[in-house]
Amino acid sequence: MRAPALFLALAALALPQTASAAAAPHLAEQGFGDLARPLPLPYDGAADAHAAIAAARARAAAGGKLLLIDLGGNWCPDCRILAGTLALPDLALFVRAHFEVVTVDVGYFTKNLDIAESYGLGRRPAGVPAVLIVEPKSNRLVNKGHEVALADARTMRPQAIADWLAGWVR
Repeated sequence: MRAPALFLALAALALPQTASAAAAPHLAEQGFGDLARPLPLPYDGAADAHAAIAAARARAAAGGKLLLIDLGGNWCPDCRILAGTLALPDLALFVRAHFEVVTVDVGYFTKNLDIAESYGLGRRPAGVPAVLIVEPKSNRLVNKGHEVALADARTMRPQAIADWLAGWVR
């Protein structure tokens, strides 16, 4: 039985390699109980969101990274869990290598909603956090239809969040 397995392995090496998502880092954390306490408050209500996005987009384009726009509010537990998960050391390294991240405070769906609208989410995202993965040179939304996939972050494992992010990396 070893010969067929060896043949299959060699045949797989001969196949042309196609572009695929980056491998997500393996996170040893089993649950959100391992996140730093208190959870981060990542959204600055006084920030100029448009200027922050423009600056992050320029850095992303210059660095060959994707732009990650995190729309949310400090009142949202899922938003804070996402921020705490992104701060895990292994995931933070991965995110810094592949994304320029900007957090945008949407208040209680009362501000910066034009940003969601400009990427085709309508005037109000279906939930928060709404994570927009943007190709910075074209300003094209890469994860169209999946913007609120992390809106229930509290029901996910940190590894699932890492895997989701890795799936968008070219």
